[in-house]
Amino acid sequence: MRDWRIQTPCPGDVQASFCATIVDEFTRFGVRHAVVCPGSRSTPLAIALADNRAITLHIRLDERSAAFFAMGIGLHSAMPAVICVSSGTAAAELHAAIVEADLARVPMLVCTADRPLELHTVGAPQTIDQQRIYGSSTRWFFDAGVPEWVTASSWRSLGARAVAEALANSDGPGPVHLNLPFRDPLLGDANAVPPGRAMGAPWHSMSVRTRGASFTDGHAPDEALLGRRGLLLVGAGGGSPDIVLEVADELGWPLLADPRSLCRVNHPRVIAAADGILRCAKASELLRPDVVVRMGGLWASKVLAAQLRAWSEDGCVQVLVDPWSRWLDPDRDASHVVVADPDAWCRSVVALSRSRKLSRTEDDWQARWSAAESAAQRAIESYMTWPDGAAGIPEPVLAHWSLKAVPSSTVVMVSSSMPVRDMEWFGPRLTQPPKVLSNRGANGIDGVVSTALGITASCSDADSDVTGVVALVGDLALLHDLTALVGVDKDDVPRIPLTLLVVDNQGGGIFSFLPQYLKVESSRFERLFGTPPEVDIASAVEGLGIPVQRVAAIDELREALAGPTTGASGPRVRVVLARSLDRTANTEFHKNLNSAIVGAVDDVLDHV
Repeated sequence: MRDWRIQTPCPGDVQASFCATIVDEFTRFGVRHAVVCPGSRSTPLAIALADNRAITLHIRLDERSAAFFAMGIGLHSAMPAVICVSSGTAAAELHAAIVEADLARVPMLVCTADRPLELHTVGAPQTIDQQRIYGSSTRWFFDAGVPEWVTASSWRSLGARAVAEALANSDGPGPVHLNLPFRDPLLGDANAVPPGRAMGAPWHSMSVRTRGASFTDGHAPDEALLGRRGLLLVGAGGGSPDIVLEVADELGWPLLADPRSLCRVNHPRVIAAADGILRCAKASELLRPDVVVRMGGLWASKVLAAQLRAWSEDGCVQVLVDPWSRWLDPDRDASHVVVADPDAWCRSVVALSRSRKLSRTEDDWQARWSAAESAAQRAIESYMTWPDGAAGIPEPVLAHWSLKAVPSSTVVMVSSSMPVRDMEWFGPRLTQPPKVLSNRGANGIDGVVSTALGITASCSDADSDVTGVVALVGDLALLHDLTALVGVDKDDVPRIPLTLLVVDNQGGGIFSFLPQYLKVESSRFERLFGTPPEVDIASAVEGLGIPVQRVAAIDELREALAGPTTGASGPRVRVVLARSLDRTANTEFHKNLNSAIVGAVDDVLDHV
């Protein structure tokens, strides 16, 4: 065989070889999924992805949906999926998902085909300026130019670096954009692939330096936290549950746990009903901390945010621990920012506490919080049963049972807007809670169904122990992303069932909680904000070949969520359409439930 470096293949073969090379480098780094949208200009890359046996291929018709599908794979697996699209408006359709992936620190490999330079600015079809089209939302951008044989020695480096930048960029994981111009002929043979490194190793490897685990300004040493009344406030990505619980025990602090943190477990220090507890004026005073340490993503609760602000104004020290210096602090309450991995910070504080042998926070501090949590949970549980034959199932009840009724081997995807809030406010503590994911980078409802499908595809990998995915979405979120369901059951994945639990509340429920509801005339409010869908959701979904199950009672809901209802040969995706209370009644239910929580907390704090 001739030395690959002195070959002179034809242009079509060069493009095919280039694409086969970078795809091989992707897989050497561990990439296993690619999402491809039909298009002509992307032919060389699409064929290379289809030919690589290490890649599971997903064909999606809608580029916007495809991008959220790819993001869902990265959200669950923490490994990037390739999204391959043609040029022009196809590239523009990816932007929303790339923004979400950027803000949520989700790795993606965005590969946009492009026309060669000679076809730009002359009116060639599907030709737009794709240079840095996604602005600052990508970790790295590279325009490879039309592949030429003289550059073959750089191809493997390019493929490996793209994955490395998506996984371990200094700004954290995120989307990488490769713009890949191709010239006719688009078909060729990949017969001149440069050899890779021995033993299947990628051309480059990349490691993340462990971020510092303590304060560095000298004004607030970690030991100042010890022996004080403190709270740990943990959101998504806030650290490993075992390690976070260990530092809570060591410090003697309550742990306020968002469902997405994976820390909302049955443990004496865990507080799940923080939003309801802090609606109580007595609690805001008696449960006032000296210090709050915040780790992971932001909570949705405005009540919690307002209380943190009030405590800060009253002298409470707030510490923000984040490995990527994201400054997740909209109210600018944090007095100290620690650039540290949460696990590393927790370990350092535990080690410091044990070495200094300093006293823990007094027991009555935890006792007050635990009493408030128990009272709040009793109040919540009293509202979580609902009579059969009622007008519908309240939305907090749907969110509560979407955690409580599913097996622990399930992944729960929850939409933004009201579903994520109801789950945060009313989701229970569980012995083995399911993994909870959500698109809370940009907090939009777009692409939620596609994201859930991508999560399901990732969970379908052979090494996954996930048995099913449940996605809690509103009716408008479903309709916004309805194209995601086109042909979904004809794909070779998912191999595990996906249940879309759809809240049928006839419109945008969250707006009934906002000032617009009281200040805008009713018919105008409905037109501008409520926006009830003028379609039969069940008929629309069934028209796409997806089975629909209607539920209107708690027992029906629990049975629908308890496990898969179809065999391996049956439909893998289904919609459970839950009839909710009308939006006015739902708002009243929230008000009554929160009043019950406040009353229960108020009573118990009188006796602690």
